[in-house]
Amino acid sequence: MISKIDKNTARKRKHLRVRKKISGTASTPRLCVFRSNKNIAVQVIDDTKGVTLLSSSSVELKLTNGNNIEGAKAVGNDIAKKCLAKGIEKVVFDRGGYIYHGRVKALAESAREGGLKF
Repeated sequence: MISKIDKNTARKRKHLRVRKKISGTASTPRLCVFRSNKNIAVQVIDDTKGVTLLSSSSVELKLTNGNNIEGAKAVGNDIAKKCLAKGIEKVVFDRGGYIYHGRVKALAESAREGGLKF
């Protein structure tokens, strides 16, 4: 009998595949995205030390539209401002096992427009 794998388990397996190839350092930290049904969150992580340098989310920004593209753009713009204020210009994008489409793509493009390079 074939066991059914739910979407989140499949996403975690995809994320592990992505994480084999990319890692954040002090000079180029990892920009990791988490997307839920109601909100979107992003963290800037230094994997060599294992610390989160910066974070932003639609909950932190108190957005009522955290589950759509406009909310994702606002979070992407916010994380770009925070990174540039802390002196981080270049990051490695980690889509977190999600498809690069919709809210994840909008967040990434907004962060690029805000001045981040990846």
